[in-house]
Amino acid sequence: MKHVGKMKNNSARVVVAYRTLPGDPYSALVVGTQGLMDAYHDSLMSVVQDDMGQSANELATILSARKFPDGSNMLEWLHINGHLKKVPTHLVLMTPNTQQTIPLDELNRLIAEQKGLTLDELAVTEDGKQIKKTKGSDSVKTTSASVSGDIEVNEPVVAEENLSPAQLRSRADALFKQAQTLRKQADAIDPPKPRAKKTQASVEV
Repeated sequence: MKHVGKMKNNSARVVVAYRTLPGDPYSALVVGTQGLMDAYHDSLMSVVQDDMGQSANELATILSARKFPDGSNMLEWLHINGHLKKVPTHLVLMTPNTQQTIPLDELNRLIAEQKGLTLDELAVTEDGKQIKKTKGSDSVKTTSASVSGDIEVNEPVVAEENLSPAQLRSRADALFKQAQTLRKQADAIDPPKPRAKKTQASVEV
């Protein structure tokens, strides 16, 4: 089954939202399934298993259009609640069936070769379109926390009080880009209603 795998270091189960990232072809975004409450876990796996999920190149493009039972957008909810984690592709073992496993970095290389693309060109943007040139990945949240409490991602986290003014400005820019991305996703799913224009009545003198 597509989009499902486990971590190489401890066999924690994951669902792969993005196999590669723009400008960072050796990293992926995954969701640790063991850390989700039953209702969210079952809804996520239902999307993974249905025809659209299995035919999708990147699962995140389907998650961005689906909702959890509480009405929240799946991709947005997973992002806001810290369930989307950036991990090295060589640490993810894809499990198409119970007898086979293939490292995600190797799978990405094979897919790129079949499509005649480079690894950088294999990445997909937030709107589901394949990119033809590398872009910065500032909008991707990177953390050293574990996926579902089990998967360790060995990337240092620097406390904000230890950051320089330039680093703080860079982080603020990244958060602004995240907010813009989430706003676009929300507006695409639930377009805002146009505001009624206020007309000023004329006063006769």
